[in-house]
Amino acid sequence: MNIAAEAAPWRLDDPHAIGALVAGRCNDPFSVLGPHETAAGIVLRVLRPEAETAEAVEPDTGKSLGKLLKRHARGFFEGLISREPTVPRYRLRFTREGESWEEEDPYRFPSTFGELDLYLMGEGRHQRLYEKLGAHPMTCDGVAGTRFAVWAPNASRVSVVGNFNGWDGRRHQMRLHPGVGVWEIFVPDVRPGELYKYEIIGNGGELLPPKADPVGFRAEIPPATASIVHGLPRMEWSDGEWIEHRIGKNDRRAPISIYEVHLGSWRRHEDGAYLTYDELGDQLIPYVKEMGFTHIECMPVSEHPFSGSWGYQPVGLYAPTSRFGTPEEFARFVDRCHQEGIGVIVDWVPAHFPSDAHGLARFDGTALYEHADPRLGFHRDWNTLIYNFGRREVANFLTANALFWLDQYHIDGLRVDAVASMLYLDYSRQPGEWVPNVHGGNENLEAIAFLRDTNTALFGAHRGATSIAEESTAFPGVSRPVYAGGLGFGFKWNMGWMHDTLDYMRHEPIHRRFHHDRMTFGLIYAFSENFILPLSHDEVVHGKGSLIGRMPGDRWQKFANLRAYFTFMWTHPGKKLLFMGGEFAQEREWNHDWQLDWHHLEDPMHQGVRDLIRDLNLIYRNERSLHELDCEPEGFEWIDASDPGISTYVYLRRGTGDARPVVIACNFTPVVREDFRIGLPHAGSWQEIINSDDRRYGGSGVVNGTVTATEEPWHGRPASASLRLPPLGAVVLAGAS
Repeated sequence: MNIAAEAAPWRLDDPHAIGALVAGRCNDPFSVLGPHETAAGIVLRVLRPEAETAEAVEPDTGKSLGKLLKRHARGFFEGLISREPTVPRYRLRFTREGESWEEEDPYRFPSTFGELDLYLMGEGRHQRLYEKLGAHPMTCDGVAGTRFAVWAPNASRVSVVGNFNGWDGRRHQMRLHPGVGVWEIFVPDVRPGELYKYEIIGNGGELLPPKADPVGFRAEIPPATASIVHGLPRMEWSDGEWIEHRIGKNDRRAPISIYEVHLGSWRRHEDGAYLTYDELGDQLIPYVKEMGFTHIECMPVSEHPFSGSWGYQPVGLYAPTSRFGTPEEFARFVDRCHQEGIGVIVDWVPAHFPSDAHGLARFDGTALYEHADPRLGFHRDWNTLIYNFGRREVANFLTANALFWLDQYHIDGLRVDAVASMLYLDYSRQPGEWVPNVHGGNENLEAIAFLRDTNTALFGAHRGATSIAEESTAFPGVSRPVYAGGLGFGFKWNMGWMHDTLDYMRHEPIHRRFHHDRMTFGLIYAFSENFILPLSHDEVVHGKGSLIGRMPGDRWQKFANLRAYFTFMWTHPGKKLLFMGGEFAQEREWNHDWQLDWHHLEDPMHQGVRDLIRDLNLIYRNERSLHELDCEPEGFEWIDASDPGISTYVYLRRGTGDARPVVIACNFTPVVREDFRIGLPHAGSWQEIINSDDRRYGGSGVVNGTVTATEEPWHGRPASASLRLPPLGAVVLAGAS
């Protein structure tokens, strides 16, 4: 007798529960579907909308354990499959229009979450959140498949949909962990490469636009928006030696010279196609190494729907963009950088996110990741949404993401974008457009706590890694440790130095006397933070023109100005950052839709600038006085900056111990200063190690070679020497230690 067919009290006689299931609106599908123990034995309930018949069969023999009755025309089946109290091993067999197929029952698999994971997620303290949320290929009870898990506490139903179920939200309605708001399901036979999204019904019964996975590890190439089942990157790393010694590479006393890159427009194929991560490894890494940069900083690599945002409006924070290849290929790029002695910094954007329908906006039908109040949750400048940093689950999502890039991709540092917008509640807002904090002030206390917690976690979990703040105000202690009351960043961009010095350089030399303090003001606060001097992408877009285009004068003078400015920058206290193209004086404004103008290097003037940058990087690394005390006042002294009429600056750099002193003299007028005497810390020979006016850089050749200093006091120093100071040029002298 078919035990599934007999009349029995084990049948589900709740029409509301059945109706919710077949309508795809059940918030507790595991309480109904799958095997359940009853007094009569094990009853099995299945939802397969397109099936005509269903039965349970033995996995090995295919023998029927019982046919299931079709209790609803839209595919709800039910039947008794065993009179024993234990669930037998089974598979499901379905038929439709004479065809049959077998599959595993997703509702027979238990939760794979442990109590500790759920507790930590509920507390917002799960630093390895990415190991639980997202799509993870795995084997469960001997069956290969994928576990999906997503946080959506206010949803009334969540389903995972994809090609594997015809994008039908009724098929894989997920299990809710009530106290945590996480939905989970193991879907058998779903392998890496499958497309998927989450179909969510809000608390009010509204069907939301399909959502990409917030913790998805791979995504379709935009403009497509689905997540791709992938799991954590599978990589055999070869950078153990680099990681072991990384602490010395990112230290405030190390030479740090960063080449900022937009991966999509550094170089392209002739047909305009992007280089892949592997091709970037073949071309970009040797170039950066040849040029002497110590680090590559990648503008955001997190998946983003709009290329025109340059990555600063990300949707997939856990997915390296598929524009350039797979997660493993990105990991391989990082590994290859490390093998060549180059650190990798990635721009990270926790300040805001776009309102794309497939993204985080109103993710479960409520303001989940963002603030509901637009005075707190909407960025007027960028038309984006602001994370609710005071919500522990949101802060956990972001902190875990920061750790994810260091843990899974061995990133050496995160440059955190738009920190100023996070710190102030009234950022870019008028009175009445913002909400004061509990003390009536304008500081975003929740964001401050989040940044401190994230930096504490980052430095605690990854020895030698660092973080960098793009912060444009005078907020105190950005790069001071949390225990000392700071935000805990390793470094801060010196935006004030960049604005002041570029403003000085744009003036005609005859007018620079009236702006002399623009080049000196930065030394008043140069050691209040661990500064990086940035000439970033922001300075060559939005009508600002290129760096060379902002220099005054005729063509020769433009190049001379830029060479002198670069020499001033590389010898000024602070680590260095230069956006791609600046190293060879690209003439047009940066265009993210095309590659750099590499043909410029056929021109000796452009080649000369590139040669100068290479040599500046070399002396910056080799001369300890130019980097060891970048962040400490003992490393810098003005020798003379008191004559604005001739626009000259002379200063001294020192290192520790036996590091030989370095003296720099800059002339920002087109007049050659013959017999220009400068004070020096000691008599003897001083070697000219850089002269920006050298003919090999495109200069006029006013050089000095070796300079002999005599014991003639000058500028308050015990010795002095007479130089030929070149027009619109800078001279760098190194003395004996």
